[in-house]
Amino acid sequence: MADSLEIRQPAARQTEVAGPEVQQPEVQLIAAAAADALDRADEVVDRLLESGRNPGDILVLTVGDAHPWQQHELSFGEERYWAQLTEGGDVFYADAALSRPARREAVVLVVNGGSADRAAEAYTKVLGHAVALLVVCGDAGPEATAAAGASADRPVPARGATA
Repeated sequence: MADSLEIRQPAARQTEVAGPEVQQPEVQLIAAAAADALDRADEVVDRLLESGRNPGDILVLTVGDAHPWQQHELSFGEERYWAQLTEGGDVFYADAALSRPARREAVVLVVNGGSADRAAEAYTKVLGHAVALLVVCGDAGPEATAAAGASADRPVPARGATA
């Protein structure tokens, strides 16, 4: 299934917000049932890394249960776990309710459980964490679908690739 994810460059979008233009990340949807969302997210992360994105440019946020890698990292203690976010040297995994400041070039939102309201709320919040690209694995509601337009299951962009 990983071969179905191709790589292409995101188109920058700008939105007028009561004054200056604000860059909005490109939103891409990857169809997945909640039970499959983590696997699809891992495929997206692999593709982003294979395409040349730096690990520290990627943030993975889950709506349901924690990602297994997050659980692993937390086993070394909270202090070490949060230090990794600050250091920014590796892919960082957290709950979508992340309250600490974190902006990364590419954010993967994993809708692997939780209510439809929590998924939609997470989508809105996660937009603030993504600089260039937000990939939603699973169903984050109509706002996410509308933001991605008619482009569900679009290829995952590479850093510096051309369309």
